[in-house]
Parts: sequence; structure tokens; C-alpha cells
Amino acid sequence: MPTPPPRLPLSLSDLRGLSRLGFDATLGITGVVEQMHRTIGERAAPLGAPVAGRTGGLTGAVYAAVRGTTRLAGKGTDTLLRLLEPLGSAAPESLERAAVLAAINGIWGDHLEASANPLAIAMSLRVQGRALELNAPQLQAALPGAGRRVAVLVHGLAMNDLQWLRQGHDHGALLANELGCTVLYLRYNSGAHVSVNGERLAALLEALAANWPLTLDELVLVGHSMGGLVARSACHVAEAQGLAWRAKLGALVCLGTPHHGALLERGGHRLDRLLDVSPYVAPFARLGKARSAGITDLRYGNVQRADWEGRSAHDQKRDDRRPTPLPAGVPVHLLAATTSASPAGLRHALVGDGLVTLASAWGEHRDPALALQVPAAHKELITQANHWDLLSRPEAADALRRWLA
Repeated sequence: MPTPPPRLPLSLSDLRGLSRLGFDATLGITGVVEQMHRTIGERAAPLGAPVAGRTGGLTGAVYAAVRGTTRLAGKGTDTLLRLLEPLGSAAPESLERAAVLAAINGIWGDHLEASANPLAIAMSLRVQGRALELNAPQLQAALPGAGRRVAVLVHGLAMNDLQWLRQGHDHGALLANELGCTVLYLRYNSGAHVSVNGERLAALLEALAANWPLTLDELVLVGHSMGGLVARSACHVAEAQGLAWRAKLGALVCLGTPHHGALLERGGHRLDRLLDVSPYVAPFARLGKARSAGITDLRYGNVQRADWEGRSAHDQKRDDRRPTPLPAGVPVHLLAATTSASPAGLRHALVGDGLVTLASAWGEHRDPALALQVPAAHKELITQANHWDLLSRPEAADALRRWLA
């Protein structure tokens, strides 16, 4: 018999969030169609600035009616589902549900937060998928075997804490079983700005350090992909604010982190600009620009709030980031991957692990102020591996053993 597809249990809150997102998308697509309609109606030149504004007359009234009806239907559906929520039960945690919510947050997470959508993921530290309450009695009850060395694992874009387990291997389990760490997993909305998540993580770690059941001797941060940027951002915030946990930081490990951005997001930005050349295709650029602030931060590897504040996430046309040094006095280790059999050739240089080039993962930059000063002995490369293989390859596990022993 064929294996049945995995079930995706959803709560009424989940359905309300998906419904709201669907109505938001309908309004967005209506705007795209109306802009195209007006462009054609005005017989705009093939090249030039996009035609702005709404259509007028009867056509404008039709579009206004569509928007009004959509908003009315959206509010009615939202109100009904909100009233029914107390009658339903919370959706049970599952790998499928967590993965879907993580993906939605990765793509539209900033919009979810701005619109107070219940699908927006609140940041939390977790163990076995369960969120921890960061007060001393709750931590002691949830972690009876807590030790004095804590490792916090920070996932990447559109992922979640449960996805550290890949092909039967979990770096967190390795750190716990072989290196004696008490391992906590972060779950967060990866569609929010990296710096916003960095600020939230810094505050969370401060509460954790203040309420840990034992004297905290050492804190280790391990970030995969975007998670490394979030960890660096948290360190930057901790240093700026003089947070106590920063003095406990013993190591920072970044796995495939795009310290200087990812080519895929830069390609998306170039496509946006190309579509803006003609008013006839410019409306479609609005669809691509719906991607989250977290994704646009990966264009150049934004870490600080100052890297983006005061402008649209899509207006960063060059690498004008503020230099963000690595945490002083803390060993930093960088693990990269390449799909090539050897670290040479065009494929290796341009493709890297499929998402992040070696130069970006190792923090190399032509501007000395932006280059990360990491000793060669603290860098390692895995060949014939992709971005996600960094979560499961034996070479990655071996690197963690050596670096954090």
C-alpha cells in the first residue's frame, strides 16, 4: 500500500492566520493588475518610470469595489474564526506544521508581524520542541540535569529548531552527549530583520543567564546560515548594552553563514531593478518585493539596525554596511562547504555550497574594515557538500568536536 501523506494538523488560529494572509495576497495582486491596467490605458512608453496611482472612472470604481469586498470578507472571516478559537484546541506540535510555519515566516515574516498575524513566530528557547519559560523555577523543572556549560543553536532562514536533526544526526545531541553541554534550540521568525532578531536573542540570553539554575560558566553559540548573523547581531547588541551574558560567551561557531551576503538575494534584487526599467513589467516587481526583510538582509549580510534603518529594505543598492567586528576575546570558528570536489574552479568560486560562497562563509572581503579577522586554523571547508549538508556531514561533527572540546 502507498504511504499516506503526512498530516498537517492546524488550529483555528492557524486557519485564521492563513486566511488573513490569503486576503492580503488578494489585495496585493489586485494592486498589480490595476497598475498594469492603468499603464496600458495610458499607453506609456516601453521604457521609463512605472506608472503610479490608481485608475479612475468606472474602471477605478470596479477596482475599489474589489478591494472593499475583499477587505470586508477578510474582516468577516477573521472575526468569525477569532470567535471560534476558544472552542478549538491548540494544534499539536509536528515536524510538518513547524516546517510550514517556518517557511511562511521566512518568506513573509515581517509582514506577519506588522499585520499582527497569528502565524508570526514568537522567539523562544526550546528543548525537544517545547518552549522554555525563562524563570528559575520553570527552568529547574524543565531541565533537571542542567549543567554549567550551555550551547544555544540558532537555525537559518525559513527553518526551525526541529530541523537541526538531519539524516539521523543532530549537532545539538553531539554537543550534549560528547561535550557535556546543556543544549537549547532557538526558534524565531526568520523573516524579521536580522538585527531585530539579534536584539531579541540578546534579551533572551540575558534572561536565561539571570535565571539559570546553576552558576553559568560558559555559553556557546552555534548558528547555521542566517543563524550565524543573528548570533553575531546578538553579540553586537550585548556589547553595546553591556549585557551580563556577553562575559560568559566562550565560543561562536558559524556554519555556512553568509557574512557578506548571498548571491541568490543579490540576483533577486537585480531582477527587481531590471523589471523596473519598463512600466509594463514593473508591476510584477511588486510580487518579488513582497519577500521579507530577513531575506533582503542577506543581500550583503546586514547585522546591525543601522545597516537598514531609515530606508526601504529594497533600497540598499550597494554594500554600505557598518563594520561589525567579531566579539573580542572569543574564539570564532567558520565552517563552509562547496559542491565542488576541490576548492578550485569557476563552480567553486561562484556556486559555493549552492547558496553561500566560500568567501562569504569565511568572512573574506576586499574592504579590510568589513573582512572578518579569523585565523586560518579556525576555518574549515567541506567539499562535495551543499548548504544543508553542514548539518549532517561527519566532517562538520568532527569540526565541532575539535573546536568546542
